[in-house]
Amino acid sequence: MLKHIHHIAIICSNYQLSKKFYTEVLGLKVIREVYREQRQSYKLDLAINNQYIIELFSFPDPPARPSRPEATGLRHLAFAVDNLDKVVEHLTSHHIQVEPIRTDEFTGRRFTFIADPDDLPVEFYEI
Repeated sequence: MLKHIHHIAIICSNYQLSKKFYTEVLGLKVIREVYREQRQSYKLDLAINNQYIIELFSFPDPPARPSRPEATGLRHLAFAVDNLDKVVEHLTSHHIQVEPIRTDEFTGRRFTFIADPDDLPVEFYEI
């Protein structure tokens, strides 16, 4: 019935800051950017390796999403990476605070978390 995840939608509070984070820091490619005047909203479609993955939205005065303590709903966004050490080096070069690297007790794989500009947890999981 289901084929694959089509996209993940993220609503941000500061469009320019989040656009810079997802494109310049994480390196996602812009597929399309539109301003929807009737909604006073930007919609930015982003891809990884030419695969459409994220819709980044802006809306006037969106309510904050609780992140801590953890709230009901989607928990975090996770990216598969080949070399976690290089990812951590890249992120810290952009002055992004990276949590200590942990090891998944079930798979033995290493992973870490950062927060996007709206404090959304973002995971990097070494495959």
